[in-house]
Amino acid sequence: MPNGSSTEAETGNGNGNGHTNGHGNGHDPAAVRRHPALFRAVARRRNPRLRRTDITVTDERTVRRAVKAAALGNAMEWFDFGIYSYLAVTLGDVFFPSGNDTVRLLSSLATFAVAFLVRPLGGMFFGPLGDRVGRKRVLALTMVLMASGTFAIGLIPSYAAIGFWSPVLLICFRMLQGFSTGGEYGGAATFIAEYAPDKRRGYFGSFLECGTLAGYIGAAGLVTAMTSALGGAAMTDWGWRIPFLVAGPLGLVGLYLRLRLEDTPAFQKLAEEEAGGGGTELKQIFTTQWARLLLCVVLAGAYGITDYMLLSYMPTYLTDQLGYDDTHGLLILIATMALLMTVITCVGRLSDRVGRKPLLMAGMGGFVVLSAPAFLLLKQGSLPAVLGGMLMLGLPLVCLLGTMSAALPALFPTPVRYGSLAIGYNLSTSLFGGTTPLVITALIHATGSDMTPAVYTAGAALVGMVAVAFMRETARRPLEGSPPAVATREEAEEMVTSRAPEPKF
Repeated sequence: MPNGSSTEAETGNGNGNGHTNGHGNGHDPAAVRRHPALFRAVARRRNPRLRRTDITVTDERTVRRAVKAAALGNAMEWFDFGIYSYLAVTLGDVFFPSGNDTVRLLSSLATFAVAFLVRPLGGMFFGPLGDRVGRKRVLALTMVLMASGTFAIGLIPSYAAIGFWSPVLLICFRMLQGFSTGGEYGGAATFIAEYAPDKRRGYFGSFLECGTLAGYIGAAGLVTAMTSALGGAAMTDWGWRIPFLVAGPLGLVGLYLRLRLEDTPAFQKLAEEEAGGGGTELKQIFTTQWARLLLCVVLAGAYGITDYMLLSYMPTYLTDQLGYDDTHGLLILIATMALLMTVITCVGRLSDRVGRKPLLMAGMGGFVVLSAPAFLLLKQGSLPAVLGGMLMLGLPLVCLLGTMSAALPALFPTPVRYGSLAIGYNLSTSLFGGTTPLVITALIHATGSDMTPAVYTAGAALVGMVAVAFMRETARRPLEGSPPAVATREEAEEMVTSRAPEPKF
């Protein structure tokens, strides 16, 4: 298996001396002296010398195509979910019986959360499947299902037309969305991580979250434009359908881009060596990867709460708590996200230089320190104060957005990377991320305090800081279970030369 490349280059190939390797491995020094040739052979077998063929040389154009295909799918996912969150109030009027406004909003947000409850099931199905049959095939399938579920929501008759069956159909198609997205993020992050050269994984991985922001901006921009052009009555009557129906053509474009690509070099290498690919049974992932899964769940949980609080819940907060109309609230969020998009790839590049852990710690720590001041600014209500509060929340978030998509795939070895990441990420998103709008809304009404989001966010980030302290640094290093990946042949030759044993005379 190629996973020995990085380790052997740092240990076994240091000097080629049998005595050193023997002592380092706990062998009896006397036995090493009596049988030096035998122990050198054992050391070479455990740590084979790095060869040029052990190194993957990436093609820049292919990497960019892979990034584009993966990021577009991620944009599609968040376009779908963004539409629902930004139309939460309207959908509450369309699909749920008339009554208390808070009850309708909570019913709509609960339906939003339903999709997240089935995401772990999707992760358990699509993730191990991606480790067995390949990343590309599964990502194409998730794209089709995701677009189909969103498109179908746009066709559902209202509660006034068919009564009880209207919210039932909504929940069914939301569950289809959630099930399909259970294989989306883990697969897309794995896809980019395995295509990118080791020294630029953070930079290329940050484009995945550019897709997240692009999906949110596209959804928010479309909803804002339509609300302004049609007015609230027309949006409630029929206009809300159009953003959902747009998902059909977008899904076809994403499917085309994904089908044009080969599978990742890491998976192809694994498939060659293990006669059909890697993959582990679901039970084995939980038994052999449980510590890493737990770390992934905590990291993704803190990330998800902070992410969904700002990008999904904030329009509802601005409308319900501060009295902004829907259009103004979305315009403020669009401006904030557009600013984050301009710097997110810079953060990804920075993580390649200084490491993932410093930036993740800065992002989590930023939320701990800045959440309360940011919400105090938001409560002032003026446009400059609201923009300032949003930026105070956006700056620590961009540290997470630009880093997490490279950090999470590197937690797991190649044979189980897709499955483990899909399970851990979606379990966390189901428990913490997707429920954030519902939990915060319920807590505000239970406590009567509009500072609840600040406390909830800061608490999650504090837990995230503990998780970051326990993770290992993976920047500029080969993925576990994969050969080193470099950008040029010259870099590969230099790596082989620098790690070859020095000749003895």
